[in-house]
Amino acid sequence: MSRIQLALNVDDLDQAVGFYSSLFNTEPAKRKPGYANFAIAEPPLKLVLLENPGKGGSINHLGVEVESSDRVHEEIARLSTAGLFTEEEMATTCCFATQDKVWVTGPDAERWEVYTVLADSETFGTAPALAETQDGPCCGTAKDAEVEDACCGSAAKKRAVASGASCCG
Repeated sequence: MSRIQLALNVDDLDQAVGFYSSLFNTEPAKRKPGYANFAIAEPPLKLVLLENPGKGGSINHLGVEVESSDRVHEEIARLSTAGLFTEEEMATTCCFATQDKVWVTGPDAERWEVYTVLADSETFGTAPALAETQDGPCCGTAKDAEVEDACCGSAAKKRAVASGASCCG
């Protein structure tokens, strides 16, 4: 079963979790510092909340969660055949999960991922495809990335740029 993913930036994670728990009559499937996700059965939705003070109420990214890596690869082939530029990330860690995914960018610079979760992770991780399109880390907050010294966090990004290295690649 596939379902749409909506990843939102929120100013206050506790307040947002309370609101969305009431709205969808369910508790988060996963909750970590600065992060929560809901696996909503009806309507089928993966709602991801990323604490990102000052950017609350904005879309972080969009996605389609699929059931397998085979399906991700089918989507890579389909999207490429359709002439869309794809960015593949296999066995990457992002949003406290190891995932296989492919990214595409919509006509107004909105980022979409088609992904499957391979395993849970205790670390936030990064998704390099978002590094160049967001202020801060990929699919998360600058605080998360700096704590983990991820390339997309502002401190690590500054070090990479200063050394002439590519931050996320």
